[in-house]
Amino acid sequence: MFTPHSEVSQLEPQAIWQFFDQICSIPHPSKHEEALAQFIIEWAKSQSLEVKRDDTGNVFIKKPAYPGMENKKPVVLQAHIDMVPQKNDGTDHDFVTDSIKPYIDGEWVTATDTTLGADNGIGMASCLAVLAADDIKHGPLEVLLTIDEEAGMTGAFGLEAGWLEGDILLNTDSEQEGEIYMGCAGGVDASLTLQLERQAINEDTTRLKLVLNGLRGGHSGVDIHTGRANANKLLARFLKNHTANLNVQLVAFNGGSLRNAIPREAYAEVLVENAQLDAFHNLISEFETLTKTELSAIEANLAFKAQTLESDALPLSASSQNTVLSLLNACPNGVVRMSDDIQGVVETSLNMGVIETNENSIEVLCLIRSLIDSGRSDVEGTLASLASLAGATIEFSGAYPGWKPDPDSQILHTFRDVYEDIYGHKPHIMVIHAGLECGLFKEPYPKMDMISFGPTIKFPHSPDEKVNIESVGLYWQQMKAILENIPAK
Repeated sequence: MFTPHSEVSQLEPQAIWQFFDQICSIPHPSKHEEALAQFIIEWAKSQSLEVKRDDTGNVFIKKPAYPGMENKKPVVLQAHIDMVPQKNDGTDHDFVTDSIKPYIDGEWVTATDTTLGADNGIGMASCLAVLAADDIKHGPLEVLLTIDEEAGMTGAFGLEAGWLEGDILLNTDSEQEGEIYMGCAGGVDASLTLQLERQAINEDTTRLKLVLNGLRGGHSGVDIHTGRANANKLLARFLKNHTANLNVQLVAFNGGSLRNAIPREAYAEVLVENAQLDAFHNLISEFETLTKTELSAIEANLAFKAQTLESDALPLSASSQNTVLSLLNACPNGVVRMSDDIQGVVETSLNMGVIETNENSIEVLCLIRSLIDSGRSDVEGTLASLASLAGATIEFSGAYPGWKPDPDSQILHTFRDVYEDIYGHKPHIMVIHAGLECGLFKEPYPKMDMISFGPTIKFPHSPDEKVNIESVGLYWQQMKAILENIPAK
């Protein structure tokens, strides 16, 4: 079908893996999906499929029913085009211009030093594979590929009523084979901005760059309960505890890269009095040992080092420094509350994702997630109180609704029965603490019946991301079976 770009194109089922191999070869990080979108459009036209785009940039492809299946309820297969761009520290990779390099690692497919994009590239590949097949039985079929899901759900927000004709939507963005998702968390971005004052540099000082890295990171929803460390929080803890007593001056604090990824590294620029330099280096070493001991089961590769730096940037005033470090140290992070209704599922969480220092201000970007609106509002109130105490401004933006579970969903029951017929046991019916687009789709299409399913993907939103090969085959088997067993109109 396509020219192979990597060894994964030879995996079974090739119907999916050949498309995924092609997807990996075309750069498509959030906000930069156009090349991949155009490739898909041209491919669809070459297959004589009806294809169109809306004003937001979402791609719609339509395929007639398999002969004899015209009376089935019309189905929408849905995936998002973009991927999360994360790479290992020191890796020379430009996500806008460079291809992802997937490879087979035992029972898994992963990528060289970057995110793989199996989230949601495998789901997208399966949608295209259904469109390409002439032997899969299905009713009237549409494929919806949205843009910018990972960086703001722009495509889902922009979806208008009247574009889709389907009664049922199968979202392909879940990450555990054997689980069917019937609900998800909503979320909102919180941006705290604190104005800074600067002062003169103390005499006889050495400028250092503190680097805390080597953490595993991960998805701020799926992995938030795993105990993975947040680099921003660790560095803030160290600086709050050890700068005042040694008269260390803070120049800048930067960490994380995405509000929906657990930060893997954080950096601080500081000025240390020469007389205190040895003591400060000893504290760095002690803190590295301490945190490695605390997190030994999770963060085996944690590293905390200091290196000299050439710069003439002025440090913060003592008052600004104390406020910044107090704010960062006090900011909540991680699981706020577990669900009472769904055992083992996080109800509400917060990820302190990105910290950026500018000349006159510092900005902290967090992502709040919750299964319930009141939980989200509670954390909003906590952050607003912190901002008020610190004299910072706070803005909440990009709020998206959760997807309320519907235990009476017809497609949920159909999928469960089909799954049990194939494997002899029922799948787990779940609610996920992550943002799926289904909640937003319910706005223009309130009567659409939806579920989400997919293969097993581990550590999305981090360079450790990997997809289980066997589970892709099982997922493909389920996809074909559910399409054949869609209820009649």
